[in-house]
Amino acid sequence: MKICQEYFQAGMQKSPELYQGLDSVMNAIVGKVLQYKSPSGKIYKQAVAIHQHAKTLQTLSTKALQEQLHTLKEKIRCQGRNDLKLHAYALAYIAESAYRSLGLRPFPVQIMGSLVLLHGFLAEMATGEGKTLTAALASVISGWKGLPCHIITVNDYLAKRDAIELAALYSFCGLSTGHVIGSMSPDERRMNYVKDVVYTTSKEILADFLRDRLKAGNCHHPGIRLIHSFVPFDEDHSDQMVMRGLHTAIVDEADSVLIDEAVTPLIISRPMKNEPLKQAIEIAHTLSPNFLPDIHYKVIDLYREIRITEKGKTVLQNAANQFPGIWRGLSRQEEIIKLMLQAHALFHRDKHYVIQDNKVVIVDEFTGRLMPSRSWSHGLHQAVEAKEGVEITDPMETLARLSFQRFFRLFPQLSGMTGTGSEARGEFWQIYRLGVLRIPTNRPCIRKQLPDRVFTTKAQKIDAIVREIETLYQTGRPILIGTRNVAASEELSLRLNQSGLDCQIINAVRHEAEAKIVADAGRKERITIATNMAGRGTDIKLGPGVEDLGGLHVLATERHESGRIDRQLFGRCARQGNPGSAQAFISLEDELIHRYVPQSIQKCIRMLYPKKNLHLSGKMLYAYAQKKAEKLSYYQRKAVLRSDKWLTQALSFAGEET
Repeated sequence: MKICQEYFQAGMQKSPELYQGLDSVMNAIVGKVLQYKSPSGKIYKQAVAIHQHAKTLQTLSTKALQEQLHTLKEKIRCQGRNDLKLHAYALAYIAESAYRSLGLRPFPVQIMGSLVLLHGFLAEMATGEGKTLTAALASVISGWKGLPCHIITVNDYLAKRDAIELAALYSFCGLSTGHVIGSMSPDERRMNYVKDVVYTTSKEILADFLRDRLKAGNCHHPGIRLIHSFVPFDEDHSDQMVMRGLHTAIVDEADSVLIDEAVTPLIISRPMKNEPLKQAIEIAHTLSPNFLPDIHYKVIDLYREIRITEKGKTVLQNAANQFPGIWRGLSRQEEIIKLMLQAHALFHRDKHYVIQDNKVVIVDEFTGRLMPSRSWSHGLHQAVEAKEGVEITDPMETLARLSFQRFFRLFPQLSGMTGTGSEARGEFWQIYRLGVLRIPTNRPCIRKQLPDRVFTTKAQKIDAIVREIETLYQTGRPILIGTRNVAASEELSLRLNQSGLDCQIINAVRHEAEAKIVADAGRKERITIATNMAGRGTDIKLGPGVEDLGGLHVLATERHESGRIDRQLFGRCARQGNPGSAQAFISLEDELIHRYVPQSIQKCIRMLYPKKNLHLSGKMLYAYAQKKAEKLSYYQRKAVLRSDKWLTQALSFAGEET
């Protein structure tokens, strides 16, 4: 038993190598062929049969049902871990258990989604189709195997909520469930990780994995650790580790977790005293007003970089004697002044960060949530602190680093769910060997997707948005407004209040009672402003009479870098066959256009196209900008993978465990 525990706690499969060159091209072709021949039709028929079988179990007593569940659990744990026929048979009993314990009877499409997860695919399910219960049905079978099973969600709130709300189902099926969130202590994490099914986020599980590897030191291999346990006076680190290993991961909102958030690796670090850096940051801050844009430096918006011109280098040379120690070299001076200019020109308050308790707190650009335990590296965080006039903290020293792509490839069993997987089908296959299977909706979607409204300036756009909200408010329809950052949400809220319209607002600063605000967003005359999919995972139920008015209307104040994120926002309306509509308001001054479309093209559009053709030209610009943004993000993720490979080769002398 000790050997098994040691193996699963520290052992892991080797991350498979990614194909390169022609091999990568052939692998992409193979992926397309396999997905073209996907067994979706066969799986749907199987799901319908399971649903019918589950109905016949309604006459069973609770005692008889639980006895059958116990028998299935033993069969799967002892000899049926990979028996998909047995798993499908067991799903009927689990579906009936869901109704007995939760009052929820799974639809055939939800059972189909569970089968897809058990087959190791990524299930594309429309928003509101019940992905939470779908994952639970599959995770019961994974939990029965006796191996670690993790359900990965996009935030702490959902991890805690799902674990608590679904605990009755797991208990009915003879399993324990836990959740791991950011506020937990190591002891609390350890107590939850031993549960059969654990809900957590990608950041928390990867951080805990790295911390456990650090605690294990050079004894990563379970065999070596077992030998050390027999050596007298040798320190045993197993009691300090919080996880019990990696085996099965079911990723909810897989496009966000596996793609959007995988642009940068996760780093474990600790504060490191560096007074010369602090002094250099303060000096660079005092010198920054002497650097004028387009004269002493140029801002490269596309890559979020600063380039010092020759005139700028002359200014630096004149101030060389002000810098301490190693920062007197011209290259080091350029490095520190670039950080400061980057903080001023590219990082904006209430967009990329907020100030709380006199500290700089980063805002997650994908979720719009605060990340108080995170900091920018290489002195950038200290530069932002100097810019804002708060206390400059010590920089962080890197202790461990791992990309999300490499981490999730360590799981022997990986599957997931998303509402928008088709656009990234090729990347899911190339990086994770995940095929995407589309799950049909339980009821036909009747969402009205209205054409984008395009304006020349941002001011014109805001005025039009306020007028549109006033018009919709008069009809009584509820409105959900999506903004990209805190500043935009606050500005729009102020404009609506000035017009006499009361609104609820959710952003990185105002996040109390988030779930309740979003859940109530479907009531009559309700106006809700949310940044970047705040409240994601919470159902918006229509209030009395709202369906007759046309349902919830979703209004996007900007387009995002990825069309998938736009689809996620629009998917908040017209769920489960309900009526609803969605529309985007955009301008030629929006960040997406400003950053990804060359200035020369922007000027030509404004000069050549009259207002009547602005819609067509604006749509073309946004299609171009989104394609360019998605391509750049893809290259950034590939750069992370190349960095992984380079580090592996550079540290190969230390053995593959490093």
